[in-house]
Amino acid sequence: MRKRRKKPIKSRPAYAVVVEGKTEFWYLQMLKRNERNLNINIEPKIPQKKTLDEQFKTTKALAEDYTKVFWIVDLDVVLKETKQAKKGTETAIQKLKKYKTEIEEKFDNVILIINNPCLEFWFLLHFEKTTKYFQKCERIEKLLKSKKLLLGYEKTRNFYLKQNNDIYTKLKPFQKEAINNAKATKNFDFKNTKTGISQMDLFFEVKHLKAYFNKV
Repeated sequence: MRKRRKKPIKSRPAYAVVVEGKTEFWYLQMLKRNERNLNINIEPKIPQKKTLDEQFKTTKALAEDYTKVFWIVDLDVVLKETKQAKKGTETAIQKLKKYKTEIEEKFDNVILIINNPCLEFWFLLHFEKTTKYFQKCERIEKLLKSKKLLLGYEKTRNFYLKQNNDIYTKLKPFQKEAINNAKATKNFDFKNTKTGISQMDLFFEVKHLKAYFNKV
């Protein structure tokens, strides 16, 4: 049985987005700053403890009060922790699979978004259609630096939040193409993690956001 919300949903949609890192947080901040006519409250949330368990716990708690909750997971972190797990213990990838199942069975307002290896793969899809597997995010960062609009790309507050030339502003002209390229990546397969994936299209394709972006 899917979980019911304890509080009534307000007329204005409210979205919470649970993220592990600052890059996702900054990107969403810039989306809010640039899309001033978007009549949706989008709140990026970083759990105090950034473990997978804590992210899932935060996601479930937020589901009680928000119209939609998006949980964005960078798979490179999950795979790294899986390799480091002690023999016989539950691995991070096993936990993620378990959490995904629970979300699908119990929550009708929670959407899990997986980026493999990281958010930068979503950025790359703004410029090319690919499912190439990158074991390390640093390799994508090097590719992004070669793109004209992202010359000198770096994971810093100054680069992401630069006034009138922030990360969202740079990528916005290619957003529809990125969404289509993300749709073309395969659904995530826990048995085959060696493929490039971004499910960020699930965020932009949700009802209220899709209606807004189809107008602009």
